[in-house]
Amino acid sequence: MTGQELYLRLLAYVKPYWRQFGIALVAMVVLAATEPAIPALLKPMLDGTFVEKDPDVVRWTPLLLIGLFLIRGSMNFLSGVAFEWVAGKVVLDLRRQMFERILTLPTAFFDAHSTGNLIARVTFNVNQVTQASTKVLTVLVKDTIIVAGLLAYMFYLNWLLTLIMFVLLPVIALIVRLLAKRLRRISRSLQEAMGDMTHVLEEGVRGHKVIKVFDGKAYEQRRFDRLANWVRRYNLKTKVAGMAHEPAVELAGALMMAILIYVGTHETVAGELTVGGFVSLMAAVGLIFSPIKRLTSINEALQKGLAAAESVFDLIDQQAERDTGTGQLKEAQGRLRFRNVGFRYPLAKRDALKDVSFEAAPGETVALVGRSGGGKTTVVALIPRFYSPAGGTIELDGVNIEQLSLDSLRANLSLVGQESVLFDDTVAANIAYGAGREVTQREIEQAALDANALEFILRLPEGFDSRIGEDGVRLSGGQRQRLAIARALIKDAPVLLLDEATSALDTESERMVQDALARLTANRTTLVIAHRLSTVKHADRILVIKEGRIVERGKHEELISLDGEYTELCRHQFGDAVPG
Repeated sequence: MTGQELYLRLLAYVKPYWRQFGIALVAMVVLAATEPAIPALLKPMLDGTFVEKDPDVVRWTPLLLIGLFLIRGSMNFLSGVAFEWVAGKVVLDLRRQMFERILTLPTAFFDAHSTGNLIARVTFNVNQVTQASTKVLTVLVKDTIIVAGLLAYMFYLNWLLTLIMFVLLPVIALIVRLLAKRLRRISRSLQEAMGDMTHVLEEGVRGHKVIKVFDGKAYEQRRFDRLANWVRRYNLKTKVAGMAHEPAVELAGALMMAILIYVGTHETVAGELTVGGFVSLMAAVGLIFSPIKRLTSINEALQKGLAAAESVFDLIDQQAERDTGTGQLKEAQGRLRFRNVGFRYPLAKRDALKDVSFEAAPGETVALVGRSGGGKTTVVALIPRFYSPAGGTIELDGVNIEQLSLDSLRANLSLVGQESVLFDDTVAANIAYGAGREVTQREIEQAALDANALEFILRLPEGFDSRIGEDGVRLSGGQRQRLAIARALIKDAPVLLLDEATSALDTESERMVQDALARLTANRTTLVIAHRLSTVKHADRILVIKEGRIVERGKHEELISLDGEYTELCRHQFGDAVPG
């Protein structure tokens, strides 16, 4: 996307606020239009006071100056407030749109992008974009009007001296153009480095316990220092490139002023220009350099903004997860069937699943067991359509899940994972999360009771209104799992997916969670992944998955009698005392 296309797209975000933007523009135009009035008042004031000795000029000129600066101050305040309001709205709209897109992105996108990079786009990069969409426009409009007004007044005073200025203006324009491409390239690198630094920072915060125990502080500090130094270097390069034009503009201005003074004094002595006219012309020249410098310096903000806009729109333009299905299942019975399903992860060299077929009847519990990396988690990930199978079909109540809308499909599913995802909110809000309806306090308490969570919740300082921190950091692993189970109980979906739900718990926590799971799985079709084989020995059916294929299936006793892969897994866990 070209710079012009990016900028036009950015301006489209300003369009909904055209009234406020219009007020800002009008105020800015008035402010800019009063700039040439300052040197214009100097000529009659000086000539009328010191040459013509006119008492009316002495009386009225100070009052005019006061009135002029009152107008300028009011318009400057009004335009500044209005532009900041519009800029804030543009930032809000972009962030909303980006977060909305993040919520609809396919799981494969998150597999390929770091969290820190995404956070940097929504926070740092969006602020850079506003520099291009509003502040650059402010400078462009206001200072262009100021320069045009001052040039017009200078032409009126003395066209020959004004033409001298135009000799050096192309030199300034050439310098700005040469710096533009470099600025944009450096800005893009700066934003990438900022994303990488944010990612390392996030890992440092989230993994602080592991870092402490494994003495990783020095290593993490080196990682962060290296990336922070790259951010510093790119920031410096950006500033240097942005400021490089200033000495050139200053030199051009000094040459211009020297020529004007030389020629102007000769014309004044010759009587072709009054003293007031000469001073007024010099004042106009002095005033014109500030807006010219601002106009040349906006290139830095513009290129930063355009580079940031590329990353922002790259996220917004990402394709949402495919949702071509239109079918609806209001209350599924829970009959789940895999028919010759195959799947390979992007960039993977081998299939994760090969020709997988099985059926789970309504209310039945099917356990998936096998060695790590065999494909168990992939089976579970395909059911909510986090990924789509490369071959075969998955059916819910006889309907291909690809034909169901994502909302309808997922409304019939609940998930309890190994690492329960909880939100930095109250206990009650986490339990009621995703219910899709108004949930009463009594329902929340009943779900907590059924999940064996009520006792510890009531011991919290504010009970159900206690905030649990990021990822439930204020709770133990078992407590977090029981809240996740309570959340699944509230949703009351007919199909339940359990992914290693008890593998990381101690014996007592596992007992309480297993007791809660027994209530949760009752009358629900349940797919459960477990490393602890003792937790699934009572499943209606056990599927043994190895290298992406189902190699054995049956009840616990049947599989033990086969003395195959399942028996081998049991021996690894229980030694010779394989449970019968």
